[in-house]
Amino acid sequence: MISTAGTVGKWKAMARPSLPSSLDSTLPGISREVLSVSMEPKYQCQQCKEILRKPFQAQCGHRFCVFCFKQLTSSGPIPCEACQTEGIFEEAMSMLNITVAFPDNAARREIDSLPAKCPNDGCCWSGTLKDYEGQHEGRCDFERVKCEACQAVILLSEKDRHNERECEARTLNCKYCKVTFNFKEIKAHDEICQKFPMQCKDCGKKKIPREKFQEHTKSCAKSKSACQFSEIGCRAVVDNGKQQEHEQTSVMEHLRLMLAVLSSVRLRAEGAVEWQEDSGLGLYRGPEDAPLAGADAAAHNAGRGGAPGVQQKVTALENIVCVLNREVERSALTLEALSRQHRLDQEKIENLSNKVRQLERTLTMRDLQLAESDQSLRELQFCTYDGVFIWKIADFSRRRQDAVGGRAPAMFSPAPFFCSSAFYSSKYGYKMCLRLYLNGDGTGRGTHLSLFFVVMRGKYDALLKWPFSQKVTLMLLDQNNREHIIDAFRPDVSSTSFQRPISEMNIASGCPLFCPLAKLAGKSSYLRDDTIFIKAIVDLTGL
Repeated sequence: MISTAGTVGKWKAMARPSLPSSLDSTLPGISREVLSVSMEPKYQCQQCKEILRKPFQAQCGHRFCVFCFKQLTSSGPIPCEACQTEGIFEEAMSMLNITVAFPDNAARREIDSLPAKCPNDGCCWSGTLKDYEGQHEGRCDFERVKCEACQAVILLSEKDRHNERECEARTLNCKYCKVTFNFKEIKAHDEICQKFPMQCKDCGKKKIPREKFQEHTKSCAKSKSACQFSEIGCRAVVDNGKQQEHEQTSVMEHLRLMLAVLSSVRLRAEGAVEWQEDSGLGLYRGPEDAPLAGADAAAHNAGRGGAPGVQQKVTALENIVCVLNREVERSALTLEALSRQHRLDQEKIENLSNKVRQLERTLTMRDLQLAESDQSLRELQFCTYDGVFIWKIADFSRRRQDAVGGRAPAMFSPAPFFCSSAFYSSKYGYKMCLRLYLNGDGTGRGTHLSLFFVVMRGKYDALLKWPFSQKVTLMLLDQNNREHIIDAFRPDVSSTSFQRPISEMNIASGCPLFCPLAKLAGKSSYLRDDTIFIKAIVDLTGL
């Protein structure tokens, strides 16, 4: 066996402390399973027995991973175990020393070009060993790693989710009190957390911190508790907010319970007096020795010291009864005051209701006045006072279709939504309007426009001459101003159509065959831009 003790000491003195930073590594050799071919011995690290990672060659010729070589020489030069095993140890050449070792770039290039595959189950990656080390190692989603907290083996791709959601040993911060605790203790912490939100089952209020829940329970208006007279027999359990109401409404019941208690206490006190010790012998006192009544009994008991505890209880209960009596009196006064206030409130409510009804009537009258004013303004907008009226009818095609379909067979001037609007012979004269059937009426149905003249009831009819006898001329205007369609007539004074109106308007009278519909077909000069114009002229001669 070759002695190396002296050699090690000599080489330690020559050592330098570290490797070049470009060759530094924190990982040992690459696993043999990565290779797609069998590994040649020359690519094996002499220390970790895996594939060389950043190979370093000692002066004896053996190769090591840079990480393994650093570990071996961390305390200084040491003998090469591979040389010793192979029996070729030489004192000058077989010492592992970082000062004389060098990076084996040739071996590294050969190793980088070796075919590789991912050893993880489920991963189909393949490439060169250089690609594996630089791009895939430590990044494979199928690589199984151990959780540092719970020691569970998980996929690398699931590590973040495991750390955030699944790890039983992960630490959490309570979102209410900010205390840090282990995930396993979350339920136990929720049970004691003073900031944990709770819900009152009585009033339904949520998010009440546990530290304030007891205080809320005492003040909660809907939380129930026993009546304070429960000790003497009241079995009522009422809301905290209704305790005072219960005490006021149950005064008589509480007094009856108090009377029963006082009676039982008095009976017990009288029974206790019957048994007293006489000269220390404890003899029974007969009926002839019965206690005195009233003031004499009180004096007698005071003199003999009889049942002082019972007497104190009786006195205390009598005081309670006095307090209750005063409470009853106060409640009666309060009730009377509330009744007076209620009557006053009812009177105020009645007065306000009357005012509201009066205001509603006023508003209704104002609405009617506004409607009348609006109607008058619209009539002024469309009305004329010289016996001449021109009626513009737009959207003719749609209106005629409505007439053909029976939806609106007739329309009044000057607009279909102002049936009561009209034109006048003068400001205080006859009130008139026109009535038009776009699909004809009577003998003109389906073939002609039918146009009728209507006498309406006016404000000044009593001052006018009746029956109406003025000549009426009806015209469909040619929009080229060439050939108007004209029809004129003089009223039949015997017809009811021209008598003084007794309703809103008389029966219409006019021309059922006013204009053939054929004249409005095609490029008619009477129909332009889907609009026609009708003109009425009332002869004012003699008025």
